[in-house]
Amino acid sequence: MNAVELAVSERSQRDFAPAPRVTALPVVEFMTPEELLANAPLLAEWDDLAREASEPNPFAERWYLTAALHALDSYKVRIAAVRANGLIGLIPLQWQSRYAGLPVRHVQNWLNHNAFLGTPLVRKGAEGPFWRALLAKLDHQCDGAMFLHLCCFATQGAVADALAVTCHNDSRRFALVHREERALLEKGLTPEAYLETHVRGKKRKELRRQQKRLSEEGALRFERSDGSTGLAGWIGEFLVLEKSGWKGTNGSALACAPETKTLFANALKGAAQAGRLELLTLRLDGRAIAMLVNFLAPPAAYSFKTAFDESYARFSPGVLIQIENLALLERAEIEFCDSCAAQDHPMIDSLWAGRRAIGRYSVAIGGASKRLAFAALLAAELAKARWKGKA
Repeated sequence: MNAVELAVSERSQRDFAPAPRVTALPVVEFMTPEELLANAPLLAEWDDLAREASEPNPFAERWYLTAALHALDSYKVRIAAVRANGLIGLIPLQWQSRYAGLPVRHVQNWLNHNAFLGTPLVRKGAEGPFWRALLAKLDHQCDGAMFLHLCCFATQGAVADALAVTCHNDSRRFALVHREERALLEKGLTPEAYLETHVRGKKRKELRRQQKRLSEEGALRFERSDGSTGLAGWIGEFLVLEKSGWKGTNGSALACAPETKTLFANALKGAAQAGRLELLTLRLDGRAIAMLVNFLAPPAAYSFKTAFDESYARFSPGVLIQIENLALLERAEIEFCDSCAAQDHPMIDSLWAGRRAIGRYSVAIGGASKRLAFAALLAAELAKARWKGKA
């Protein structure tokens, strides 16, 4: 589907049967972060929801989202919990006063700059009831918002499909207003076969040469860990390494702000406790020169953060650790790994052949007057996007 096309994809036309457990009318509750985190029974249900989710998203799981809510400015966030004989979905929301530079009030899913997927956790088979209940709630409790904006969504999956079907069946205007693709590692080959298939022979030869030359600089070894031991030390090493490079220079390294430093540390601790963490380290004479964090959310993995020592850039340590990361292909429980990288990333795009579509949706909510105003805004936005596409 075109990034700006107002349509329901053919794949989204199929019906979604409610899960057998969804026998009651779904109820939506908006909670503050404090109310959510104080609700121990709901927190336990949240963990169960993550295990039974239609689509995995570590950034929506309790251990990550809790770390983000604690570390960042989240006082305006409201968490929508959708229940029907138990928790069937959960999504953090925030009301915004501006959209695309215009004074347009809207509500959108809450993300931070270090969360790379906005698809909510929805119980498998309950995608349709989740969206019907949430949109109906926002129709009657929109707090002045003209529309719902959903950022950083996986466009090909049961959750996005159910949104499209729900809007189509309700004659509710919606659109995919932006779409991009990022690198994806998909199961099917051994690490060696994958590298041979998707990386040119000349490039492979150069990488072997670089690793050999790097090993001549000292004792070279790769380490892999689940964070169960030595995690605090590893976190400290990573933060120093990342800040020593270009991110530290431009102020975007995690350690440049106490909020992101705290988020990173607490997210990794939570991931380790939940059995969701994998750490890779490339060491030269014991010193880390490349480090990588994966979040594991079977059947998926997410490459969360990576850093390398730029003084060794001529040896491509960042690429070498990504080649080591191809070992994910041999994990039985992992079907794919999302790079979490920007579109057209020069390094990871040259190694990973798959692509994952990520987009932004806008959805009508509220009464007739709001929907009419939203239709005009949406038409203008789509026309502008089409014009940009032709430029």
